Amino acid sequence: MTVKLYDYPLSGNCFKVRQMLAWLGVEYQTVPVDFFPGREHKSAAFLARVNPLGQLPVLDDDGFLLRDAQAILVYLASRYDPQGRWYPGDPRLRGQIAMWLATADEITRTASAARLHDALGYHHLDIEACRGGARAVFRVLDDHLAEQASAGLRWLASASEPTIADIACFPYVALAGEGGISLDEFPALRNWVWNVRHVRGFIGMSGIFPAGPA
Repeated sequence: MTVKLYDYPLSGNCFKVRQMLAWLGVEYQTVPVDFFPGREHKSAAFLARVNPLGQLPVLDDDGFLLRDAQAILVYLASRYDPQGRWYPGDPRLRGQIAMWLATADEITRTASAARLHDALGYHHLDIEACRGGARAVFRVLDDHLAEQASAGLRWLASASEPTIADIACFPYVALAGEGGISLDEFPALRNWVWNVRHVRGFIGMSGIFPAGPA
């Protein structure tokens, strides 16, 4: 069996899949894709053979191709986590997780877009709309995490451990500064970023470093 990940190292969406593979202990091969400046994900070959939407990441699990970072997280946790730690079977928890996976898409639409504007020169994007949208969704996250903390909970879903909801939402929050968005006004969100970075086995990426030794 061969697991392959079509990957770009500076992508937060690719990072969340790499991180989940690491937490699950799944060995895989990396298929590098020149996202920038080569735009290989928009090439005719990529669109025809890998992902017709021209997006990363894409997972190939022994010939089973799956696109969309959030869908990949659900698949990996369902297939490779028999204890159900990352995607618990409780219907209410699964409903909460699904809600936060949808929120992760909104974070990508706003905070990730702001980062693309500032870091990779995607100047056709409306940067003020991106930053305003990111702050709005960060406020939702911050308010929720503050309520969770008041109940003695540290994670997005009402579980005692992190779930795929947390890694789905994490990267572009942690990288918000690269899009000109400060987390100073979101203390609960900052604490949550710290908590995720301190989960055992956290690998990090450029701009998001693993926690140092205690």
